[in-house]
Amino acid sequence: MFPTILFFVFSAVLLAAALGVILARNPVYSALLLVLCFFNSAVIWLLLNAEFLGIVLVLVYVGAVMVLFLFVVMMLDINLEELRKGVAGYWPLAVAVAGFVVFAIINVIVVRHLGGAALRAAPALPPGYSNTRALGEALFTRYAYPAQLAAVILLVASVAAIVLTLRRRPGVKPQDVAQQVAVNARDRVRIVKMASEKRP
Repeated sequence: MFPTILFFVFSAVLLAAALGVILARNPVYSALLLVLCFFNSAVIWLLLNAEFLGIVLVLVYVGAVMVLFLFVVMMLDINLEELRKGVAGYWPLAVAVAGFVVFAIINVIVVRHLGGAALRAAPALPPGYSNTRALGEALFTRYAYPAQLAAVILLVASVAAIVLTLRRRPGVKPQDVAQQVAVNARDRVRIVKMASEKRP
């Protein structure tokens, strides 16, 4: 009974934080609310005995991706008025996609399961069972090639992001490593010889 109460509490906080991500006017607040979404999702994974997924969600998304995203949002000079004008035309599409997602969720919960919306407790695991080990065996045996393909796609996306960031922009002073290495100390330091003065 207590895990069910925890599930409803964290699910309610998750839904409220998700709405805050969409409705917040400040992008920094949206990023912080998204961090709250990840934390609540991790707790729900832990309630479902998937401790590896919960820990990875906190370490990878909150500890790395969201921190990087937050720094990018804070460093970029975003014109919110222009952004809102550009997004305003996509509201019908957003409402249609949201309606389809809600319909799919209701279909899965109510129609596909005879018990309706009643929650089922997570199955009892045998002693000594390791969710991390089971996931690792499945990832490196049956799904080894898809995992490698996903890694290659992420590598290509990272290289593409770096190339797009390093494009030529006016007012930027690039670093010339060859010129820095070939510099002579005599060209950078000027030694001035002065006669010593006696203090009165």
